[in-house]
Amino acid sequence: MHTTLISAANLAQHLTDPAWVILDCRHDLMNPNAGRDGYAIGHIQNAQFASLDDDLSGPKAAAGAQFTGRHPLPERGALIETLRGWGIDDDTQVVAYDAHGGMFAARLWWLLRWIGHPAVAVLDGGLAAWQSESLPLVTPTVTPTRGHIAERPSLTHTVSVADVVENLATQRRTVVDARAADRYRGENETIDPVGGHIPGAKNRFFKDNLQPDGRFKPAAQLKQEFAPLFGSAQAAIMQCGSGATACHNLLAMEVAGLHGAALYPGSWSEWCADPARPVATGA
Repeated sequence: MHTTLISAANLAQHLTDPAWVILDCRHDLMNPNAGRDGYAIGHIQNAQFASLDDDLSGPKAAAGAQFTGRHPLPERGALIETLRGWGIDDDTQVVAYDAHGGMFAARLWWLLRWIGHPAVAVLDGGLAAWQSESLPLVTPTVTPTRGHIAERPSLTHTVSVADVVENLATQRRTVVDARAADRYRGENETIDPVGGHIPGAKNRFFKDNLQPDGRFKPAAQLKQEFAPLFGSAQAAIMQCGSGATACHNLLAMEVAGLHGAALYPGSWSEWCADPARPVATGA
């Protein structure tokens, strides 16, 4: 069973394995059609397309104080139906990939763990690693047989915006922001209406989890780099702009053996929607 990362060479040995499901999670926050267009041009054999907006997120709430973020979690029953439509069973090995070092594939990894499915891994290095091995991309699509995956006890933890508000006073837990340093500081904000970060949050840009070739850093190095951020993983809350790239940090922590951190799904997009919530800027 693969539960964190898988190499391109290993995945290539299972392309026609009926017990494996491969999902293409390519996306572009500034161009929502880019992932599906890229999939149509060429994808890994037998891969199906998983849309961040349509499959890996739920409907957005109305703007304002009750806004739950740009990519709210899907309703659990709806997610189960989506997974069954991709042919996923309780014992299926799922592999997710994208073209962004796992930026979006990690969201699918986390969602499957959220509904209790441990056999899910991200292609280490994504499409770039696949193509660096001279492995082909194809255009034909597959029509899977409906799967029968069922919800089991969750392997993840989440916190609500109320929990994060409460933590402002208690500081019992450490909030870690996965966005780029400039957006964390409140500079160059082009996605959300307010720039800045949750007061007290520390910054760990998700791309810092990767080596220059786009593959994840070794477990020991990741553990060493995350160590200064929090006393224990169980006391950490991971967030980002909309709850997607925070999953990349959670995946890196799992690789490093740092288990038990929570995801704040609404993240900055939910937090900044209510002007009553405080905003910090700068480093």
